[in-house]
Amino acid sequence: MRIDNVLSGLFWQAARHHPQHRHASRASAPEDQRKNVANLNGSLSPNRRHVLAAGAGAAVAAFTAPAVAMAASSGTAHAASHSAHGERSADYATAKDGTRIYFKDWGSGKVVVLSHGWPLDADAWDAQMLFLVQKGYRVVAHDRRGSGRSGQSSSGNDVDTFADDLATVMNALDLKDAMLVGHSMGGGEVARYIGRHGTSRVSKAVLISAVVPLMMKTDSNPEGLPESAFDGIRNNLTGNRSVFYRNLAMAFYGFNRPNAKVEQGTIDEFWREGMAGSILGQYQTVKQFEVDYTEDLKKIDVPTLILHGDDDQLVPVDVAGKMSAKIIKNATLKIYPGAPHGMCTTESDKVNTDLLAFLQT
Repeated sequence: MRIDNVLSGLFWQAARHHPQHRHASRASAPEDQRKNVANLNGSLSPNRRHVLAAGAGAAVAAFTAPAVAMAASSGTAHAASHSAHGERSADYATAKDGTRIYFKDWGSGKVVVLSHGWPLDADAWDAQMLFLVQKGYRVVAHDRRGSGRSGQSSSGNDVDTFADDLATVMNALDLKDAMLVGHSMGGGEVARYIGRHGTSRVSKAVLISAVVPLMMKTDSNPEGLPESAFDGIRNNLTGNRSVFYRNLAMAFYGFNRPNAKVEQGTIDEFWREGMAGSILGQYQTVKQFEVDYTEDLKKIDVPTLILHGDDDQLVPVDVAGKMSAKIIKNATLKIYPGAPHGMCTTESDKVNTDLLAFLQT
């Protein structure tokens, strides 16, 4: 099967029809949008849209990038401060190389830290932040460098630096006993943070539709994506990322499924966040889809919740969530029937309930 067009770097076509679809009772998606996705993926017909558990894992690991979102205030509870481990000014922390990392810091109480996916930014967590702050928690979410309101550096767009940037934010705010939550590429960031910085500031971890442990095809991971798949992503970023992001959103949220109700506002927001980010940073970050996080997962020594949809077309649960649950000590895996990759949005009520329950245990 060829994977040399737009979605080739992101999705594998399945050899069988998925038996159930999460949107079965909803109105049909507009046919023209379905055809757009089908054309991009060559032969992506309705009965071949279920991704092979083997390959999709690599493709979109990091779909959470930037947005020119409104400058949300961090509130009066946490005044601007300086720390021996990092510098904070208003809603920014300064990384080791001088890059300014934007963050939202809402509420007070036990801390939850959220790491977004590619190509989005912290605004992707709106549903979770609003819910948790109303439940009495302090919620922190940052824009990864090159995303949203953070600085657009020409270097450092790699997972080691992302993990160090997360440490910069946590140190600047002196966050302790925090629950780290990562979605998609953000899950890789959380894993690498623990791998590099340990769990002295961490009490729990949550991985949602995360790209860990490995998306790249290797001798030890024959079901992963070949390097040509990632080349396809890069080619589409340099070709027309505006069109690419609009079509990617269809699979990200499962809107390309039969009888799915397309939520145009959700697609527009995905596009807004993606287009607001640095194309250079996004391009360089694609290389991080090829990273092996196995050793990082082995270092996670805090209770960990893994949430994954069984209709994730970008990071299939069989090669991601299920594999991670076997590697991480003291991990609990919960699979959402019919849920897509972007389930923090499409299944926000369920995700919020599970996050709250895990916080309270």
